[in-house]
Amino acid sequence: MTPTARAAAAPTPTIEATAAPASPETPVGTLSTTGSDVTTADSSGWTSRLIRVGSVVAAIGLWQVLTAGDVRAGLRFDTLPTVTEIVAEFGEHLGSGQYYLDVAQSLIRIVTGFGLAAVVGVLAGIGLGRSRLLADVFGPLAELVRPIPAIALVPVAILLFPSDESGIVFITFTASLFPVLVSTRHATRALPTIWEDAVRTLGASRREVLTRVVVPGILPGVFSGLSVGMGVAWICLISAEMISGRLGIGYRTWQSYTIVDYPAVFVGMITIGVLGFLTSGIVELAGRRATRWLPREVAS
Repeated sequence: MTPTARAAAAPTPTIEATAAPASPETPVGTLSTTGSDVTTADSSGWTSRLIRVGSVVAAIGLWQVLTAGDVRAGLRFDTLPTVTEIVAEFGEHLGSGQYYLDVAQSLIRIVTGFGLAAVVGVLAGIGLGRSRLLADVFGPLAELVRPIPAIALVPVAILLFPSDESGIVFITFTASLFPVLVSTRHATRALPTIWEDAVRTLGASRREVLTRVVVPGILPGVFSGLSVGMGVAWICLISAEMISGRLGIGYRTWQSYTIVDYPAVFVGMITIGVLGFLTSGIVELAGRRATRWLPREVAS
């Protein structure tokens, strides 16, 4: 046999690519999360929480150092109460029934005013965004009233409503109405027309277009307006309570200021901040639950 024939007869070496068998529990085409990925995500989450808590603790510690040391460096920290004085005052308030009555009264006002604003704002925003007639009739009125600060309506509320309670709820309602209305209107107008055309081609009625296309499509914008509206509602509620209220955190904080009880003033401020943080968190949580179908960006 010639060398050429022997070379042709020799077997050709091959490289076999072996693949690890797929787990029967993992569907083909899906990306499984390994234990290292979960551990990294958990550690990143804990790190973020520790940084947030640490920043608050550092701010409180700095406040204590500046006020206890009677520091005057452009700002007069020697006139402010220390952290220990505020904590002692907070303990006294927690043992008083008047404190809980004020908190409950402010919460009732914020829930009533903000709740009405959420319903009216969403319905009005959808109407202004979808109807040319409603936009022509009520759009100019809304744009004229919107720049007026809600707290400037206190004299009107005093003259218009028979009780201070109704006036405060009206101011809270007005403050949170326009962020919700404007955000909903913009979200309605920004919906792609092809979505509505597609469902109408399939025979959907006007009501089905609203419930299956418009409402789900505007939810991110609606909850953005609700989140902003909640913050504005608290600002105007506290201001209204300071001016014309007889109960509530804002009224009690202003009363403490008039009698030069500065630790109690800071107790009121802290209470307002905590209540605002909790109510805004509830709105954002509801927004995340209502828009679970949206794609989320995965933190690396």
